[in-house]
Amino acid sequence: QVQLVESGGGLVQPGGSLRLSCAASGLSFKAFAMGWFRQAPGKEREGVSCISSRDGGTYLADSVKGRFTISRDNAKNTVYLQMNSLKPEDTAVYYCATAPPSRVATAQVMGMMNPRWYENWGQGTQVTVSS
Repeated sequence: QVQLVESGGGLVQPGGSLRLSCAASGLSFKAFAMGWFRQAPGKEREGVSCISSRDGGTYLADSVKGRFTISRDNAKNTVYLQMNSLKPEDTAVYYCATAPPSRVATAQVMGMMNPRWYENWGQGTQVTVSS
């Protein structure tokens, strides 16, 4: 049974940083691309970033470029999202998810991440950016 568990969310002031983690189990982690999505109240789920399992290629949404970094540790079956210079508009529930390896290149070409490409989802972790 595939399980994805996010952690690291919380309340942070504008300009602050958080590091989210997503620990995966029940799957061959190296076989999957990993993605981070977020969803704010009343809004659609938004793709934030994804990372390939093969070549370490990444995609970052324009809204987070220069502020967020995605990485993965295949030995620990974990993907991370380092979030710096946080803004109130970053407030959302953040989810990690798995996808076929090719979906990172697809995101790079299309300039977006479609939630329908992603198969397994975590329960989410709340990030609140407020003073």
